[in-house]
Amino acid sequence: MKRKIIRINFIFLKIVVSLYGDTALFFINSDNKNDMKRILSALLLLAMTMASHATTLRVDVTNPSKFQRTCVPVVIDLSAYGLINAATVSENGRAGVQTSQLDDLDQDGRPDELCFLTSLAPRETKSFSVELSAQGTAAKAESQVYVEMLLSNKKVKEENKHDIYISSLSVDRGVNPYNQLHHHGAAFENELVAYRIYFDHRQTVDIYGKYHQGLELRRTQFYPDNEQKLSGFGDDILWVGNTFGLGTLRGFDGQQPTMLYDVLHRSQRIVARGPIRTIVEVSDKGWLPNAPEVKNPLKDDGLQPVQMEGRVDLTTRYTLYAHRRDCQVDVFISDVTTAPRFSTGIINVKNSEEYSDHHGLRGCWGTDWPVSEKDSVGHKRETVGLGICLPQQSVVSEWPADKDNYGYEIRMRGAHLQYFITFGSDNEDFGYHSAKDWFAYLRQWKREVATPARVIVKE
Repeated sequence: MKRKIIRINFIFLKIVVSLYGDTALFFINSDNKNDMKRILSALLLLAMTMASHATTLRVDVTNPSKFQRTCVPVVIDLSAYGLINAATVSENGRAGVQTSQLDDLDQDGRPDELCFLTSLAPRETKSFSVELSAQGTAAKAESQVYVEMLLSNKKVKEENKHDIYISSLSVDRGVNPYNQLHHHGAAFENELVAYRIYFDHRQTVDIYGKYHQGLELRRTQFYPDNEQKLSGFGDDILWVGNTFGLGTLRGFDGQQPTMLYDVLHRSQRIVARGPIRTIVEVSDKGWLPNAPEVKNPLKDDGLQPVQMEGRVDLTTRYTLYAHRRDCQVDVFISDVTTAPRFSTGIINVKNSEEYSDHHGLRGCWGTDWPVSEKDSVGHKRETVGLGICLPQQSVVSEWPADKDNYGYEIRMRGAHLQYFITFGSDNEDFGYHSAKDWFAYLRQWKREVATPARVIVKE
């Protein structure tokens, strides 16, 4: 029997399918036209009602501590609220609308999280009204963060004028795109600091320091020219080599840290571009822990045998909020039963002074060249403060400092690990200028990280 084709408004059909998934598709494709009409009419009516009405949430944010907090991230999981295309956030009792951001983390076309920032006095609770709607679009706001990925344009000679912008890149096993990407991977910033993530087996976190507050990477592309340097722009301030850099996640073979060499599919992508946070994701699908370096298999016509047993998928997200110098690192693993051993830490800056509370917080303050000796012309020695804050329960051992790193062995307790990294430059006219002050900042930073603001969401 020929099916009768019913013309349906595509927008409402999309809402129905997004809300009811396979159930809606079953009825839409049903051969029983009476059942199909009746059920589909009911679903469409419900979808139209939901689409025309907003969901209003009350969000209470509490500072559990005796100290003031500024630029506190508030993140709301949207998985329980259906299709959301727009959100409005306002603080109860105050006029105006707060800048907020909707982020689609998994690329399914539906926002997964809403975030905004607030400040809290000691023990203070603030209440916010959040209106979620399936209609409309996210409000436009001036971005307070910036992120970019670029392919190197061989026709461009200036280091800060490359123009092949991309939002993601994936490569197959044995392929190293490090030198094909301008500044070697994704770079992101707020007005205080800038980071970049190397796109190769090291996946190192590197840093860019500033003299003055402001967004710069769009103009300098991590490599300021002489005129920009004279005008007070920042620059690369750390030579990382094969070290941990700033909190890079590596494997561990029981004796030493190991690179992520053998990966079936390695990717970087920009997840979020602002206005209040940027997220960069590094994906290592099919990682074989502690394997040796892999040469490009295409050079051997793909005839090399590939070990499949023991591989896991590893995903690392770097989140930088506006007005904060620290970066949040979230690590996800696909198989917790075979979770490999991990290591991380910070580079041992030459002649640096070390700080550790021996419970997951570690930092240093030191001075060294930010580039290799052969590239040192046009550069000066840079004084930096580095810091990493790990959950104490994830620390297996804290290693004594060696010539390269202040390191740790760590483990994942479950499928998700979260830790934080931070840095400062002595060049800043807004930051820290001694080991004493930097280590005091680290101690206060850990107090905030260890006791986050409490967020309660009610409909």
